[in-house]
Amino acid sequence: MYSSNAIGHFHEESPSLAPTAPPCPQPPPRPPSPLASRLANTTTSNNAIASAPKPWSTGLCDCCDDVSSCCLTCWCPCVAFGRIAEIVDRGSTSCGVSGSLYAIILCLTGCSCLYSCFYRSKLRGQYFLEESPCTDCCIHCCCEECSLCQEYRELTHQGFDMSIGWHGNMARQKRLAAKVEGGITR
Repeated sequence: MYSSNAIGHFHEESPSLAPTAPPCPQPPPRPPSPLASRLANTTTSNNAIASAPKPWSTGLCDCCDDVSSCCLTCWCPCVAFGRIAEIVDRGSTSCGVSGSLYAIILCLTGCSCLYSCFYRSKLRGQYFLEESPCTDCCIHCCCEECSLCQEYRELTHQGFDMSIGWHGNMARQKRLAAKVEGGITR
């Protein structure tokens, strides 16, 4: 800051040394809630995993590793896709709706692969799987049944019972958690 004297010369003023109030005391930090801890751990582990995608549990052409899913995918791809979509969407769409939409797109355009490749991308994002052997759309356009079968096997490997859907799997998980919390009785 500058001020002028009687002659008109300017000189620099010394800064004001007004007393300042002491800082307000801060409350002690609260321990994080269990949910916040789990979310923080999930975020940390997801960031660590996201930097290095995991390989699929089975290969694209390992369809005969699970003969029942192979047969379902070959003869009723709309049912296999509906089951995959219900799990990937975490129950927000039903198996019947997704499977029916897949069948309608297949009958009208013959390009149901464009719809199903979207779900492969979502599945890879949820489980941090690598995009291999090529892009999701290429895999679905060239090997629709093999890709659906691989996705079905992957979700089974992740612990889902594909025949009972998302809500059935969540109910089963709650029952198992209650058994563990309450102690396993024989």
